This record gives sequence, structure tokens and C-alpha cells, in this order.
Amino acid sequence: MLDAVKDILLQILSASSFIFLFQWWLDQSHIIRRNRQFPDDQALLIICCAISITLCTIFSTTLFGVVYLNLAILPAYIGILYGNFRSGISLAAFFMLCTALFSVPPGIGNMVVNIGVLMFPLLFGFVRPFKKGKIIQKIGVLWAVLAPSMLFIVLVPKMKGRNIYETLSADTLLVTLYLFITIMLGGLFIFCIETAWDKLQIKEQMKGISEKFKLESEKLQQITDAVQLNIMSMDDSGYVTELNEFMLKLIHRHYPELTRETIMSQPAGQLFRKYIDEQTYSRLENIVRSKQRTNAKITCATSTYQIYTEPLPQDSGIPGGIVMIVKDLTEEAKLRSELDNVERLTLVGQMAAGITHEIRNPMAVVRGFLQLMREKSPGELDSYYQIVMDELDRANAIINDFLSLAQTRVSDKEMVQLHLIVEELSPLIWADANLRGQSIELRLNPSLLLLMLNVREIKQLVLNLARNGMEAMDPKGVLTLETRVNEDRVELMIKDTGGGISTSQIENLFVPFFTTKNHGTGLGLSLCLSIAERHNGKIAVESQEGVGTVFTVSFPFEKEENAATTRLLK
Repeated sequence: MLDAVKDILLQILSASSFIFLFQWWLDQSHIIRRNRQFPDDQALLIICCAISITLCTIFSTTLFGVVYLNLAILPAYIGILYGNFRSGISLAAFFMLCTALFSVPPGIGNMVVNIGVLMFPLLFGFVRPFKKGKIIQKIGVLWAVLAPSMLFIVLVPKMKGRNIYETLSADTLLVTLYLFITIMLGGLFIFCIETAWDKLQIKEQMKGISEKFKLESEKLQQITDAVQLNIMSMDDSGYVTELNEFMLKLIHRHYPELTRETIMSQPAGQLFRKYIDEQTYSRLENIVRSKQRTNAKITCATSTYQIYTEPLPQDSGIPGGIVMIVKDLTEEAKLRSELDNVERLTLVGQMAAGITHEIRNPMAVVRGFLQLMREKSPGELDSYYQIVMDELDRANAIINDFLSLAQTRVSDKEMVQLHLIVEELSPLIWADANLRGQSIELRLNPSLLLLMLNVREIKQLVLNLARNGMEAMDPKGVLTLETRVNEDRVELMIKDTGGGISTSQIENLFVPFFTTKNHGTGLGLSLCLSIAERHNGKIAVESQEGVGTVFTVSFPFEKEENAATTRLLK
């Protein structure tokens, strides 16, 4: 009796081996899946079933020398139901081979009975509905083929005249228990396999969700890094949990030594503690602590920031932190201040232009009466009259320059070559140079492209720059005027051999009323820049003290427009 119990337990362990082996292999995550039906897992299940069949068949025996004891029928039937047709045929053939080699007692008749060959057609017919069914339905399908097979195995001895069921003995109870355990084990094995696959599927789904969540988190981080906003999130305690690159750069502006890891290990309020006053710090700390939507403006050192906060709700609806968006308003505030100044200056300029225009009329009257008085006065007073008239002329010239600088009307332009304008002005420039004992050198390019220019304004620009150069030189100085093409621009270079201009003075050359001359108005270069800008041009200055200065005026041109205009002129 004890030996029979040991044999049954050994068979149970051998039959269960494919479940343990299958579960262990799944836990190792060695399987590479190709689709949702887990074909690799099914192949592994067939292999595990074959191993279990081998073990059960090797340890097969008989109970009390009558009932065949071999639970290989469990892994064989389960493997056939879970596999495809080819793997099922192979597993059935392997089951038959093992039974033929190790069955007790031997013989074809015993082999046919012990493996339930008669149930194979029904078993293969149940494969398709088995795979489509739920777990209870699968257990029912297995029992439908397993119960008849096991009953046939148990009842065969009675058919052969070796009846052990005539009396209700311990042997009869043990055989009945064996039959019941076998059927229950089949259902338990199906449950274990389905549970293992469900866990595997859940694991795969969780892995996919985790990878998707990680990918979405990375995308979100890339988006926050790409958006030109300073974004930072904090937990319930006010500690920094995440920040984007723009926020990191903003913090580095005040704390260049801090790393991302250092920032994320301290409260957000500490980041601004050093550069803000106590009242602003308390206000900022209250914003973070309240975890409410806020919109506040703070000043940190010399910078101004607009702070937006929004609470982050958890699944239960309880605030789970806060996100802060910081907008740097420093440049905007400066620009707004400059625009206000520009508006005020524009208004002042318009008023001044109107006033200066009205001043010219009484000045003309005063000059006219001075001339009449000069004619009727003694000759010794001529010098005094001349001083007053010169000063009036000088004041009138200043007014003319100021009005030219303040005008905003659109000038009339025409297609013309720049070197022709310089050639027209060359006699006047030569005359001024001769009076000063200086010389002029012209390097004009006759193949310059046509430009849309206002000839009168360009003449004024050239004369102003040429006379500035001559005033900066001593006698014997040389003034060079050169025209050339540089990529997509036509350039006019006016070079003198004067004393040069210092770097600090170059920065303020085009500021109105700034001058390096003793009797200058400070409007000449401002007027030149205004003219150049009205022609979409630029003025560059290069100077070396003791050597000279070069003013380069450049104008853009369009090759296609030039080609079309040249064809029309021809």
C-alpha cells in the first residue's frame, strides 16, 4: 500500500515537471515573441510536455500489479490540445514510442489501452474549439477526453478477469483516488498554463505601457526643452522635481555653479533667496505653499520675471505638486522703456522741427535788416556786422541739418550709377581740397551696377563725409574716394590720412549732437546715416589713431533688377 502511494506521488511529480519547467522558462524571459498567439511559448510547451512524458513513462508501473500507473497521458493530451496539428502528431507519436519502450506490462494491446489511442480522433477534433474557449471551457474539453481514457485504463483489469473492485477495500479506494487525482490534475495543469500565459501577457502589456510611458515622457521632456519657456515642477514640499533646459539656463544666470542634480535637491524658493528682498521671498514662498493658480511679477537682482503657477492634481484629486512657468520680462521692460523714450523723443522732434522751421523766417528778416544797416553804417563797423551775419548763417545751417535729419518723407529715387554721382561732385571736392592744401585720389569703378538712389541726398552724404575727412587732415593730407562691388552690395569708401578716431568715440559717432570738432553741430554723421538707411544701406567705420579713418557706405542691389533695367536702357 505504501509503495503504491509512493508510485502515485512519483507520477504526479513527473507529470507536473512540464508545468514547473514551463513556468521557470517564462520567468527567465528567454522567449522572443513573434505575434500575440505566443508561438514560441507553444513550442516550448510541447518540448516540456515531451520531457514530462519521458519521465512519467520511465517511472511507469502498475498498482497492485493490475492498474497501469502512468500519468504521461496528462502532458500528452495537454500538449496535443495546445499545439498545432504537426506538433500534436509528433507528440502523440513520441508518447506511443515511449509507451512501447517502457510500458508495464508490455504488448501492443496494453499500449493501445494505456495511451488511449481510441480517443485521439476526438482529441484532435477538439483542438480548434479548445483554443478558442475560455479557461473553464478548456478544462471541460480536457476532461471530456481524459475521463473516458482514464476509466478505460482503470476498468481494463476487470474486463480481463482481474477484478479488484469486488469489495470496498483500501486498494479500491486508492485506485479511485488515483482516477480522481488524475482528472483534477488535468484541470489544475490547464489552470496553471492559462494563468502563466495571462501573467506573461499582462507583463508584456505592462512592459509596452512602460515603454510607451517612457517614450511619451521623453517626448514631453523634448517638447518642454524646445518650447522657449522656463518650466519647473515641484512636489508638495516645494522641492524641485523637474526642470527644462531653458529654466536651467535661467538659474545658471544667477547661480552658474549649480548643477541639475543640486537644483533638484533643494526647495525652489532657495534658488531666488539670495537676490530678492524678504517681502518678495515670502510672497514667492506663499505661492509655492498655496498650490493655487497664480500670476505674479517679481524682481530678482536686475531682472524682472513673470511667474505663472498651476497645481498638479493626483488621481484622487488632491494637489500633488505644482508647475511653475517663469517668463523673463527684463528685455521686454527695457524695450518698453526705450519705446516710451522714443515716443517722447519723436514728439519732441516734431515740435522742434516745427519750431525751427518757424525760427528761420524771423532770422531771414533779421539778416536782411542787418545788410541794410551795414550799407548805411560807417565802414569801421563792417567787421561787426560780418560776425553777426556769419553766426546767423551758421545757425541757419544747423537748422537746415536738423530739418533734414528730422524729415520722414519718402524721397524720390531713380536708377543711377554711384560713381557718376561722385564724378559730378569731384570738382567741388577738389576745390575744397586745394584751399586746404590737400589732394584728392579717385578710384572709381566704371562698371558699377545701377542703384535706386536719390541723387540729391547721396550728394549730400558724399560731401558731408568728404568734408569731414578733409577737416580731420592736416595740409598735404590725401583723401581717397573709391567705389567697388563686394558680393551683393555696392560700396563707397572715403579714406582720410588724419589722426584717427578712438574706439570710445566711434561708438558715439552717429549719436545726434555728438561731435569731435570744436565748432561742429553733431548732426552731420547722423544725417548721413539717416540717408543711408533710407536707401537700405549701411555705414561702417574703421579707424586707427595716427593713421586715418575709413568710412564705408554700402548699398544692396538686385542682379535680376539690374539686368532688366540695363536691357530697357539699351
